[in-house]
Amino acid sequence: MLAIIISACLVADPGVCKDYRIPLDLDVDTAKCALHAPPHFAQWAEEHPGWVIRKWQCGPSKAKDI
Repeated sequence: MLAIIISACLVADPGVCKDYRIPLDLDVDTAKCALHAPPHFAQWAEEHPGWVIRKWQCGPSKAKDI
């Protein structure tokens, strides 16, 4: 299963960054993951005030998904 991996940094301290994983329930390849990813960004940003997304990618899902 794939996940959207968001790399985000604190607005107040840009040197503090963290990766967050959003698992996709869809059985998709990396290209289709990229197509499904953008709608998740707004929801993630709303749920994580004080963080700003610096980059993202699609990759394998792990046990520590959010």
